[in-house]
Amino acid sequence: MTTSRPEQAPPGLRVGGYELLTRLGEGGMGVVHLARRPGGERVALKVLRPHIVGDDEARQRLAREVNSLSRITNRRVAEIVDADPWGDIPFVATRYVPGLSLHDHVHEEGPLTGADLVWAASCLAEALAAVHAVGVLHRDIKPSNVLMEGRTPILIDFGLARVADDPKLTHTGWLLGTPGYLAPEILHGDDATAASDVHSWAATVAFAGLGRAPFGRGPSVAVMDRVRRGEHDLSGLDPVLGPAIEEALDPDPARRPSLPELREWLDRLLPSAVEREPDPFTVPMAVASLAPAYDTTEVVARDAGPGPGPGGGFDPRPQGGFDPAPRPTRVLPEDGDTEALREPGAGAPPWAPPPRVGGLERFRRAVLVLAGAGVVGAGVAVAPYLTTLLLAVVAFLLRSGSLAASAAGARRRVRGVKWYDAPQLLLATPWHVLAAVPGTLLLVTWSLGLALAAALLCFAAGVAMTPSLAAIGVVLALAMWWGPGSSRLRGPLQRLSHPVAARGVPWLLTTVVLLAGATGLAAIVTSDGTSWAPAADRPFADVSLPSWL
Repeated sequence: MTTSRPEQAPPGLRVGGYELLTRLGEGGMGVVHLARRPGGERVALKVLRPHIVGDDEARQRLAREVNSLSRITNRRVAEIVDADPWGDIPFVATRYVPGLSLHDHVHEEGPLTGADLVWAASCLAEALAAVHAVGVLHRDIKPSNVLMEGRTPILIDFGLARVADDPKLTHTGWLLGTPGYLAPEILHGDDATAASDVHSWAATVAFAGLGRAPFGRGPSVAVMDRVRRGEHDLSGLDPVLGPAIEEALDPDPARRPSLPELREWLDRLLPSAVEREPDPFTVPMAVASLAPAYDTTEVVARDAGPGPGPGGGFDPRPQGGFDPAPRPTRVLPEDGDTEALREPGAGAPPWAPPPRVGGLERFRRAVLVLAGAGVVGAGVAVAPYLTTLLLAVVAFLLRSGSLAASAAGARRRVRGVKWYDAPQLLLATPWHVLAAVPGTLLLVTWSLGLALAAALLCFAAGVAMTPSLAAIGVVLALAMWWGPGSSRLRGPLQRLSHPVAARGVPWLLTTVVLLAGATGLAAIVTSDGTSWAPAADRPFADVSLPSWL
């Protein structure tokens, strides 16, 4: 919707019983007025243009759509409060939001950043999901169709762009929409889908975070060609949102994340405390339309201006762009690992953050770690040298395997799954084995240093040999779990332990097994003593201590 300076309506002018107070703006669908019934609340009343609902068939479509949209009660949407598709002057009345559009808000106050940008993206995704829930596509999400109620965005003009299916528009070679915010498949001549709204959502969020259109400005044909080719500029966008927005702007709708995936991810980014409520401050209506909008809805002819198509017109057919073969929607992993997916061979979205877990699950994870450290401590008490060597070998193998898996996942994310992925992984294994050596040496050396410090403390405190070895083993295990470069060690193990900790019975059984193992090793060292193999005896066995010690 195009905003402009408020214009007073002629006194007494009414539509459907509403008195028109002020013209708020206009767009391709109609003119929007601030209106009110006697004794009633103010509403945003859109008077539809005659060519939009010029016959009974178009009015019937509008009536069906209004009936669907009337079921939306989400607070992030300016819901329909009244409509008359059959009146002499057809109109749709929605809740009035007395605030600047997102377009004007960004131009006056600057781009959104940090938590404000995440909050705006989450609210818009929630609003879009509410529209989709009643079986309607928005098809015209853009900064001027988002009003800011304090710091909270409210989606307006939802669903009415479906009227553009009118053959009077589409069959004469016209597109109704905003260059830079229309999804590329619509420019190709395909029908809009939920993925099309995701693309428009991402472009709008990118504008909010950048202060400029992600596909640039210029002639409509040039902007639409950049959209079709996926040539966007997201430089300067908040790095927390950047990767997700980039995936949502993929020219191939099958490669975009779904709206439920995006909402789940955004929910994880929001504060875990009480959900933020809208700022009570609102901008007066008189200020709401001062800044001119540059992303106005335009009716663009497909043959307007020079372009790459035959005869100098815009050719909506793809030219060496994306592969049109559909790909399944990727699913976020349950354990928060960003290097693997539930589906074999697929790369995880780089923007997927670790899921938030409750306090009980965090406690279970900690218990599993401590129980594992207890097993290592008991193992060190039984056979110090062999257990330490075994830990170093396990750390080396896990690190080299993690490096190989990360490299394979990065290749898949860049160029997709290929038949030669397995041979390539096999050929690259020697390099990853070599690359794992320095990190493993650093981690083991650092852990042995802490274990030696624990040994000195036990010696100073006069602790017996067997308990001292057990304490040294526990310190060694914990140091390797949290030491420098230990993420390559933790990652593979957490893929096993986190699903176990998420459920009570498997966690309890696993904990019992670990404690039983530690108890069994303790029984061995109690009955047979400590084995110093491959050495013949404990270190410094021949050193005699001074009599005063």
